[in-house]
Amino acid sequence: MAGAAVLLLALGGCSVTIPTDPDGTLDRVTGGMLRVGVSPNPPWTDLPGGTGEDPEGTEVRLVEDFAQSIQAQVEWVPGGEEDLIGRLERGELDLVIGGLTARSPWAEKVAMTYRYAETTGPEGEKQLHVMAAPMGENAFLVELERFLLEGDR
Repeated sequence: MAGAAVLLLALGGCSVTIPTDPDGTLDRVTGGMLRVGVSPNPPWTDLPGGTGEDPEGTEVRLVEDFAQSIQAQVEWVPGGEEDLIGRLERGELDLVIGGLTARSPWAEKVAMTYRYAETTGPEGEKQLHVMAAPMGENAFLVELERFLLEGDR
């Protein structure tokens, strides 16, 4: 018990903040650029056919509102889920959206947000909707989850 008290006192004197981002994602995107991979999955995400057009959909609006809350601009990167998840793992993206659910096979490779919406799937199963963020970037994830869980989303 005394060892735990000493550890707490030692950590109290450090400038450690919890949660933290080892790669500084929240600090970098706040007031900067939020790089978001978007895979088509209407009505959550949709990619219009025209060049230079922004994506549309429920999750796109959520991300735009989140970006506004942290004074960030959004850079949209369209693609397939596998490619986008790989880019997220390599640090090339800050977030991936596309109607992902908590049952996503990507959950072992990246951090999934807490569910922010619940729907019923085509066979009557419950679907818990999430977004994908970089593994270990906990301050960013907590800020995003706070935003997603505010109000009725």
